Amino acid sequence: MSTTDRSGAKKVARGVSAPAPEGEKLHKVLARAGIGSRREMERWIEEGRISIDGASASRGDRVRPGQLIRVDGQPLSAGLMLGAKRRILLYNKPEGEICTTSDPQGRLTIFDHLPVLRNGRWIAVGRLDINTQGLILLTTDGELANRLMHPSAGIEREYAVRVLGRVQPDTLQRLHDGIELDDGLARFDSITDAGGEGANHWYHVTLKEGRNREVRRLWEAVGLKVSRLIRVRYGPVPLPRSLRPRRWEDMDAPAAAELLRSVGYVPVAQEPRAGRRAAHSVRQKSDVPQRRAAARGSKAGRKKR
Repeated sequence: MSTTDRSGAKKVARGVSAPAPEGEKLHKVLARAGIGSRREMERWIEEGRISIDGASASRGDRVRPGQLIRVDGQPLSAGLMLGAKRRILLYNKPEGEICTTSDPQGRLTIFDHLPVLRNGRWIAVGRLDINTQGLILLTTDGELANRLMHPSAGIEREYAVRVLGRVQPDTLQRLHDGIELDDGLARFDSITDAGGEGANHWYHVTLKEGRNREVRRLWEAVGLKVSRLIRVRYGPVPLPRSLRPRRWEDMDAPAAAELLRSVGYVPVAQEPRAGRRAAHSVRQKSDVPQRRAAARGSKAGRKKR
């Protein structure tokens, strides 16, 4: 089949591929900039909070370098568009803290203890309940956070679990084979005996899901109560032994590169800068404003050096 244009020349209608769309999808650019998750950015676009070159954005819009994006009227810098300021933190969450950005009850949140950002925001990769401690990853790169949390990535989480008494082999086999919970079948991919003293016994378990309280609910389903729960690894990232509770540290460049590779993420931006290994202590919530001011002064000092 063919068509003829005004000059009489024939153009083949079939077998001609359409030109590739220019630019990158807007919601992905915003997510990579750390504004929020891709799903959240799609909602913001629908709510009219995003504009491109002065015009209200629509779902499916693409953007190119040089275009002006505004979020709630504030321009998005070129550096953020490229995700050039990507950072990844390791935080050792203690018991008693929650993983939301704010709490009406005034409880401590993990975000009270993080370094202050001039642009973007910290996005937690998954959550831990208030009674669970251990590794939380946080990043300014929304696209990376989305990939790490998406079920299709199959990211493995490892937990150290303390239960009362030694568990019988047939019970461990049930936990490995799968148990029907309220929200579907759940199972541990691996269970390792980690020993213990007295009545308490430790096990290390792995799974590739992040359902609410899944580890605790699985043990409860076989009549055992978890007395302590610690996340010790997220994907290829272990909880550093030197990182004490309520402290954070920047992930160094080699570890960040490995993490990105684990989810097949090859961003346009430059590689993450090497972070310092020094852990940062945290004071009480009442000291947060003073600590943030000190953090700004420390950051300025580092620039002078």
